[in-house]
Amino acid sequence: MKILVIGSGGREHALAWKLAQSPRVKKVFVAPGNGGTARETRVENLPLTDIAQLADFCVAEDIHLTVVGPESPLAAGIVDHFRMRRLRIFGPTQGAAQLESSKAFAKAFMQRHAIPTADHRTFSDALQAHAYIDERGGPLVVKADGLAAGKGVVVAQTPDEAHAAVTDMLERNTYGVRHGEGGARVVIEDFLQGEEASFIVLVDGCNVVPLASSQDHKRLKDGDFGPNTGGMGAYSPAPVVTPEVHARVMREIILPTVQAMAAEGHPYTGFLYAGLMIDAQGRAKTLEFNCRLGDPETQPILMRLKSDLVSVLDAAIDGRLDKLELQWDRRTALAVVMAASGYPEAPRLGDPITSIPKPEDDLRVFHAGTVLDHDVLRTSGGRVLTVTALGDSVRMAQARAYAGVRQIAFDGMQFRQDIGYRAVKR
Repeated sequence: MKILVIGSGGREHALAWKLAQSPRVKKVFVAPGNGGTARETRVENLPLTDIAQLADFCVAEDIHLTVVGPESPLAAGIVDHFRMRRLRIFGPTQGAAQLESSKAFAKAFMQRHAIPTADHRTFSDALQAHAYIDERGGPLVVKADGLAAGKGVVVAQTPDEAHAAVTDMLERNTYGVRHGEGGARVVIEDFLQGEEASFIVLVDGCNVVPLASSQDHKRLKDGDFGPNTGGMGAYSPAPVVTPEVHARVMREIILPTVQAMAAEGHPYTGFLYAGLMIDAQGRAKTLEFNCRLGDPETQPILMRLKSDLVSVLDAAIDGRLDKLELQWDRRTALAVVMAASGYPEAPRLGDPITSIPKPEDDLRVFHAGTVLDHDVLRTSGGRVLTVTALGDSVRMAQARAYAGVRQIAFDGMQFRQDIGYRAVKR
């Protein structure tokens, strides 16, 4: 069979690599793909992004199923279009994708259904937003309402930082946010103390199967300093998600969300990502929802997945997740993101990349912002590569990943040197 993966990042490279391992698969197309997917065995890049053209391709090539990587096509209604044409696709409808495409929708939804989250207010008027900041003080979290590729969030330690974030988001659109029909809005919410974790599940409209837990590192610099990014590294499993926390999250956040989406007329199918803040007592609150796999969490999660991903997605599309049990590698997987010079504000593109280590059982380099230019691999985005390794402990996976990082070279490369530090300290 043939499979189509939509997207061009490290998440999509990992998906294509994992799907191509299935003995049922002849070829995986990645639209549009990157320099890494161009070199992957049984994988071929497809230079298309238009939804109608992608659907035409699926008909012409008899594509068995499509899996959507990034949020933008989901928010644009690709699942609705494919279903209208009776094409098999895994992802949420445009209505269900509002959980990610609109922070304001998500917060109001959580409030309606008593799903644990931070106290918040939503503003389209800058003067009212500034007045609210003066009233609340700091620290606060300011979020742009719309799609911002994971970067439209500012953790403001002081009121001055919160005021600046509101100005950037409501007046300047510094983060390049794709606003909804209501125009520019911001969500201002209380800062939550605790440890973050990524909780990702498969949903078939009714049934839910959790993936392995993971933890992302959003800040650019070691020790969680510097600006927020799309993610500088991740590891799986996340020790903070204990069996008790896992059960609580399923009971208080995931299942109520899936049930409430169905009750509101938007049955949810696809990957559902809950970004969590877990306090010292093991209580979790929802920071955000994403309607797709996280990046870079996907890379370590799929390194650990032993089940055939094609069979998993087939079960999800056909509403058979209640019959599914996933198999996992017992080892820890850890991923280090290597970013371009100037990331996240103004990444420099076009730098040649050398000395990428060859794939091994316990080490793979997934490409994100890369392009093949006459057989020369060059940077083409902010996050360039994700070096992902397996090990018998977090420390061993960490050492293996950084050994891979040290083999790679491109001008101005940035990477954190402490991915996994929270788990190592435990």
